[in-house]
Amino acid sequence: MNDPKIINDPVFGFIRIPRGVLLDIVKHPLFQRLNRISQLGLASVVYPGARHTRFQHSLGAFHLMSEAVLSLQQKGQFIFDSEAEAVQAAILMHDIGHGPFSHVLENTLISGISHEDLSLMMMEQINRDMNGQLNLAISIFKDEYPKRFLHQLISSQLDMDRLDYLRRDSFYTGVTEGNIGSARIIKMLNVIDDSLVVEHKGIYSLENYLTTRRLMYWQVYLHKTTVACEKVLVNVLRRAKHLTKQGHEVFASPALAYFLHNDVDADWFHHHDDALLMYEELDDSDIWSAMKAWRHDDDKILSTLACDMLDRHIFHVEVSEAPVTEEYIAKTAQTIAGAMGIGVEDARHYMMSVNTIQKDMYKVDDDSIAVLYKDGTIKDVSEASELLNVQLLSKKIRKYYLCYQRLEDF
Repeated sequence: MNDPKIINDPVFGFIRIPRGVLLDIVKHPLFQRLNRISQLGLASVVYPGARHTRFQHSLGAFHLMSEAVLSLQQKGQFIFDSEAEAVQAAILMHDIGHGPFSHVLENTLISGISHEDLSLMMMEQINRDMNGQLNLAISIFKDEYPKRFLHQLISSQLDMDRLDYLRRDSFYTGVTEGNIGSARIIKMLNVIDDSLVVEHKGIYSLENYLTTRRLMYWQVYLHKTTVACEKVLVNVLRRAKHLTKQGHEVFASPALAYFLHNDVDADWFHHHDDALLMYEELDDSDIWSAMKAWRHDDDKILSTLACDMLDRHIFHVEVSEAPVTEEYIAKTAQTIAGAMGIGVEDARHYMMSVNTIQKDMYKVDDDSIAVLYKDGTIKDVSEASELLNVQLLSKKIRKYYLCYQRLEDF
């Protein structure tokens, strides 16, 4: 009866979940909710296979954490069974606070509170349901536990979260260049002075990992078509919220209606117990079902944006190295307004989006990746690598996006 639960994962094979605390977390409704949250938001508009969920990712990160703990124990790092279980529990729940379409809606339906903060609130709720069995896991997650390297396994530039999502997202998108040697990196992990290091034998796997992250961000996560589709989704929700505030009732599930009617931020969460309960009810299906109704709404802007989402009629996107001029933005808004028969301000506010996207792949001065040599010396990977141009990897890349409604239908 105490046999572990076995899950067959297409990326890592069989994943063993021990019965007890860890399996109880997986069975919890808040964890099961992750089955209804897409891992890559709207990336499936570019990569149709990318329909995997936060549930799958969380199980994969848990599997890698189990491998990392075992590898460190085999190297003589003393990790109590209770600590091993706690760090596994923490990685299982690290993404539990994500909302519909993962990151897309963090500043649309809610503002001023991160999914990490919401994850912590949900962890504490599960902990209450489990009579305090997750106290140690939460302490490690919050980086309040004396063994700091355990927190680094959950959140750092080389954590189990990133090792899983790069492998998994590469697998489901079919971007084979994104496949990293996660098993070798884990085998090369060690701990020196309560800090994670990678043994020098793993330097080539590290180089591949850092270059892969760069590739995956610009080829998958920040692909211009994905970005444009996300802007349509953000704008349709902003329009629905505006109409709701004006007294124009739009179809919505009770959970979605709560966030359309109220301006929910961190302070709201702390003063309204029902906010977290409503947030926990939200998943991708609330948004899709609402948009199926909104496409028939008599508000032209709302119905157009809903049709855009449902029929993959994505905003046109222009990417440039320099900021978009105000004159060009105004001219584009004027053209859209004339074609659709709406006001210029509405066209600018809802039918287009101007964004600056910046990403640096490696922060040398922030939680750097340390490489351990046989003689005991430690160097940052930027010094240790003979091949990597870490100056290039750590350079902030800034791109300017102008996304706007296609006009051939008007």
